[in-house]
Amino acid sequence: MPRTASLSIVIPAYNEEARIGKTLAQIRKHVPHAELIVVDDGSSDGTVALARRAGAKVLVNERNRGKGYSVRRGMLAAQGGLILFSDADLSTPITELPRFLSLARDHDVVIGSRSVTGSRVVVHQPLYRELIGKTFNLLVQVMAVPGIKDTQCGFKLFSRDAARVFSVCRLDGFSFDVEALFVARKLGFSIKEEPVEWRNAAGSKVHPVRDALRMLRDLFVIRWNWMRGMYRKP
Repeated sequence: MPRTASLSIVIPAYNEEARIGKTLAQIRKHVPHAELIVVDDGSSDGTVALARRAGAKVLVNERNRGKGYSVRRGMLAAQGGLILFSDADLSTPITELPRFLSLARDHDVVIGSRSVTGSRVVVHQPLYRELIGKTFNLLVQVMAVPGIKDTQCGFKLFSRDAARVFSVCRLDGFSFDVEALFVARKLGFSIKEEPVEWRNAAGSKVHPVRDALRMLRDLFVIRWNWMRGMYRKP
């Protein structure tokens, strides 16, 4: 992989002691010159110590604030000209990054997708999770970002300018991706949906019913925030 000194990689983490070390080692192997930021969301295990030992810059939330809050904090703290956020489990392997870097020459935001032609889901989620996800995306298509088939894949690359949308985003939970893409599109940033390899990893922090209902509510919140002028250009 080419030298990427102007790249930052943001990883939100909550009780990821079992895999954060391996994840950071994988990233360092393939992207040794990137700025690496781990945002710890109030973990009660050894996540922070392991991340620091691996040489990452670690931002520690004073309490559990949510994945959206953590990603937002990391994206706004990053110094790179390009900023990737990735899930701590590397469900999308870091080896997918070179294609994203190439596409970033022509697009402001490049997002991983499990639902476009060319994607490869190696290990599927349980069927009920896939059905909930597909239903949620149908609502997302109607209410927020039509044409984007997968808003929830945790592998998204933003230009530095596009990453500034996080300064006006407000959602702290799992629907933060939808909000960020909604704002980016409204503010005129180009978004490219790119197929990726993806494998489900055990240990998801998403509750299939509780969080699904919150994410549904958040779609209405996003529309309401837009109508009230709360997503002005940063």
